[in-house]
Amino acid sequence: MKVAVVGGGWAGLAAAVELTKAGTHATVFEAARQLGGRARSVGVRGHTLDNGQHILAGAYRETLRLMETVGAAPEKLIVRLPLELSFPGARPTPFRLRLPRLPAPLHLAFGLLAARGAGLAEKLAAARFMRALQAGGYRLEADCTVAELLDRHAQRGSLRTHMWEPLCLAALNTVPAHASAQIFANVLRDSLGGGAADTDLLLPAADLGRLFPLPAAGFIRAGGGEVRLSARVSRIGGATVDGLAFDRVVLAVAPQHAATFLARHAETAEIAAMLAGYAYEPIGTAYLGYPPQLALPFPMLGMNGGRPGKLGQWVFDRGPPGGAAGVMGFVLSAGGAWDERDNEELAAALHAELGEMLRRKLPRPQWYRVIRERRATFSCRPGLPRPPAKTPLPGLWLAGDYVCADYPATLEGAVRSGVAAARGALLQP
Repeated sequence: MKVAVVGGGWAGLAAAVELTKAGTHATVFEAARQLGGRARSVGVRGHTLDNGQHILAGAYRETLRLMETVGAAPEKLIVRLPLELSFPGARPTPFRLRLPRLPAPLHLAFGLLAARGAGLAEKLAAARFMRALQAGGYRLEADCTVAELLDRHAQRGSLRTHMWEPLCLAALNTVPAHASAQIFANVLRDSLGGGAADTDLLLPAADLGRLFPLPAAGFIRAGGGEVRLSARVSRIGGATVDGLAFDRVVLAVAPQHAATFLARHAETAEIAAMLAGYAYEPIGTAYLGYPPQLALPFPMLGMNGGRPGKLGQWVFDRGPPGGAAGVMGFVLSAGGAWDERDNEELAAALHAELGEMLRRKLPRPQWYRVIRERRATFSCRPGLPRPPAKTPLPGLWLAGDYVCADYPATLEGAVRSGVAAARGALLQP
């Protein structure tokens, strides 16, 4: 069987790897000159970094499985640390929550009780919130916003500001006032509500290209498949790509591009209209290059802490294990005041906020680079319709983070959607 995969992002590559593993000839068509899609490597001032600082978690089981499949050993390319949420610049008291190495759910219970910068009443309310979600199987009677869900369960104060809201923004790339509470509950189910290892923070010791896209391409080619770069597709049929015949086609492009392809067929016009109605959220990543001696006390620190007028959200130390000593990566999720600043103003503001947070005068950055992905993810709103992997057009399957209905737009969601599309294509009579 021959299967075409249109799109060489993480969803398309996951589908092609799963197909190759099953002995199927997969041909990947990627319009860009490199693989990875919206999670790709970029060269910055002699460093190989990424177009965005993607946060990986222990619950990314399919991502880790496929990394092992293609020979990208997670134990060598990823450093696993217990989850730590640290906001050293929080006022009036720095906030820090660290989950200990204990079996679930003790790790969460002890982590909450030992959290600094939050009162006992908040901690008990957070425990009751998680128990209530668990008792309901993490299913809500009706979707609402994350802000409404937190209000309903009396989540206030420091834990709301430094735990629930930042987790929502990081996972859904949508502000809590607009984000889907059901999707957020799903994320909590598979992370804080899962095993102790599911909450771990996974820090890449290499750029995103080496984590999966490059070894995946090697695996596909070694299995007899093809990976075609700079191969822009103009038209797909049920099982054809620009007139080339295949047994199946997996369409694994961003939803706005998928809508264009699907609108040309009566069978998929309804899905195309659904996708055309999606709204999108940006993500900004600002890299600031300091002298190599500068390092953070923990590889990931929270910055904003709910303080008005501040732009920074998270900062990552791209030194060890990543190897870019002195490089700080600032992550800016969803639209906001940060996106109204030009690159120079944004870099200067983040530099000042970092020094204030660390409570010391920092050397001036030697360089900066701001990368803005205007349509980084779909806006994960309550009740957002999501298409199935199988389309009404015979032979055509969909893959992409927007297809994985349980998850927001994450790497794990993209990978799971690719695996589901491949398995469906293999089973289709």
